[in-house]
Amino acid sequence: MAVTSKVTPKKEAIVKELKDQMTSSKGVVITSYRGLTVANDTKLRRALREAGVHYHVVKNTMMRIAAKDAGLEEIAEHLEGTTAMAYSEDAVAPAKVICDFIKKNKLDEANILSVKVGLVEGKVIDEKEVKALASLPSREELIAKMLGSMNAPITNTVGVLSGVLRNFVYALEAVRAKKESA
Repeated sequence: MAVTSKVTPKKEAIVKELKDQMTSSKGVVITSYRGLTVANDTKLRRALREAGVHYHVVKNTMMRIAAKDAGLEEIAEHLEGTTAMAYSEDAVAPAKVICDFIKKNKLDEANILSVKVGLVEGKVIDEKEVKALASLPSREELIAKMLGSMNAPITNTVGVLSGVLRNFVYALEAVRAKKESA
């Protein structure tokens, strides 16, 4: 970043940090939070923290410069009004937590908290794609489904073998009963 007379070292450090957060995080969601109450903001921050997502308010000017430095100029058109950024090492977590919070608290109807744009592993995605990303199952759910799928053939094999063994025992019992009656 070229240093001009108006850019202080403190602002330069903020821009560098924003750029690093956008480029190193797997998932980033940029939101507008106009009219969000302190109570709702506290609940949102708690939910984000529990999911391992970092969240902070950013200045549009700093964000524009950081986006330009990171080669993400298409973000600049979304930087109007209030802006906050949620980012994480999990590509789905920021979108999931924010979209669930908006839906649960009915904040989309009043346009109090809304998604502006998102980033997934360096690729800019629009609001619809962020909502689609949020509807994906979590990493834990996907792992559980995969393990269930891997376990199903083994369970089925055990079921078939126990059925064969059970039928064999029934046949032996029938032979025993027949010999006793004779």
